[in-house]
Amino acid sequence: QVQLAESGGGLVQPGGSLRLSCAASRTIFSRPVMAWYRQAPGKQRELVATISSGGSTNYADSVKGRFTISRDNAKNTVYLQMNSLKFEDTAVYHCNSRPTVNYWGQGTQVTVSS
Repeated sequence: QVQLAESGGGLVQPGGSLRLSCAASRTIFSRPVMAWYRQAPGKQRELVATISSGGSTNYADSVKGRFTISRDNAKNTVYLQMNSLKFEDTAVYHCNSRPTVNYWGQGTQVTVSS
């Protein structure tokens, strides 16, 4: 069974924080690299952060120093801690592996607005 279930989004003011969670099926979670992606209205999906099975992380320049990706291997869950949120972080956030599998969850909406 393939599953990706994102949660934790919401409406937040600039400078605020959110923590996203992604519960993945073992089929996907066992892949070498997990990642968070986001898609803003009218824009293409972009890669936000990656984490390897060993815990190595990488970030898009736009979020470096503000976002932190982590994983709980016992729970097959990936997290994205987002701090110092900006208007331009508004998007639907998805998790997936990298490269992606041909399945996407519903995502979780993050809206940064005053």
